[in-house]
Amino acid sequence: MIAPGPFRAIGLMSGTSMDGIDAAVLETDGEAQLTIGPHASTGYPADLRRTLLRLPSSSVDVPSIEREVTDLQCHAVSALCASRHIDLTTIDVIGFHGQTILHAPEEGRTWQLGDGQRMADSLGKVVVNNFRRNDMNHGGQGAPFAPAYHRALVRSIGIPQPIAILNIGGVSNVTLIDGELLYACDCGPGNALIDDWVSVHCGVPYDDGGKIAAAGRINDYALTMLLSSAYFRQRGPKSLDRNAFSAGPVAELSPQDGAATLAAFTAAAIAAEAQRLPCAPKEWIVVGGGRLNGYLLAELRRRLSVPVRIAEDLRWIGDAIEAQAFGYLAVRSILKLPLSWPGTTGVSEPVSGGVLWNPNARIAGTSSI
Repeated sequence: MIAPGPFRAIGLMSGTSMDGIDAAVLETDGEAQLTIGPHASTGYPADLRRTLLRLPSSSVDVPSIEREVTDLQCHAVSALCASRHIDLTTIDVIGFHGQTILHAPEEGRTWQLGDGQRMADSLGKVVVNNFRRNDMNHGGQGAPFAPAYHRALVRSIGIPQPIAILNIGGVSNVTLIDGELLYACDCGPGNALIDDWVSVHCGVPYDDGGKIAAAGRINDYALTMLLSSAYFRQRGPKSLDRNAFSAGPVAELSPQDGAATLAAFTAAAIAAEAQRLPCAPKEWIVVGGGRLNGYLLAELRRRLSVPVRIAEDLRWIGDAIEAQAFGYLAVRSILKLPLSWPGTTGVSEPVSGGVLWNPNARIAGTSSI
């Protein structure tokens, strides 16, 4: 049984950078009440990450990989509770986003690996997953899905609006908040192209602090080619797969010049999307791993005409926000509150979503109806 709210939730997020799992505790009523708890991160083993990056086109045993991903996320919950002295019996629900391996909104398809029943049984807790399905069933893009939480965060500290929350993960997405206006879309690439480039050419998983890019120069011709994608002529709401863009235009560049040009690509795509927003933000707050890339931040500040700050400037926990968001959305799912809106995903009307799994039960009850 789930106790009446407010609810204590653990949210889990493993983003399209595919570098690991963030777990975070949040207490909320699913609306404006937020009490932020501890968080922790668990890295993916290198061999699993390599396998995930090949999906879904690989011939790998996907059910086996899904079990491995689920078990690692269960371990992330247990590790968080053990390291932060959290009694799991005090947790009402776990929001389990799963690992995205495909996102094709133009085909009405999105695929997140994660077995909700297996997690519920393993941890003995109610689990909500499959957040995106109901949105896509109602004509939505299925992404981005954190805007409801971004709005709750902004309202909790009374930041002047309009304001843009920019998440830079594997892809980049923006949430624009201005009173009752809630708008969102994927802007373009985030860290994925940069990560893949430096992994191949420098033997490191990511450009730590943007130091590799800082040693290079932007190639304007390659940048123009990268920005020629038809995606940048579309209006939102819109969303992307991690692999929507190719690094082909930088293929002949040095490792440093390639990293600099790809970082400029991410920043330029965001700046271009800024021109299409329903209103101009007074400032941008950057969350997600991209906030730690100093070169990328400098490019953003150069291309945007208003202040750009990072999560920590507002005393937010930048590494935990996406995980917190899915704990928050799990509570909203239980309460049958909307998770997405026409302005955030293009869905036909505000809809709830998510599938609820009870421990040791073979029948799942959906909270999306």
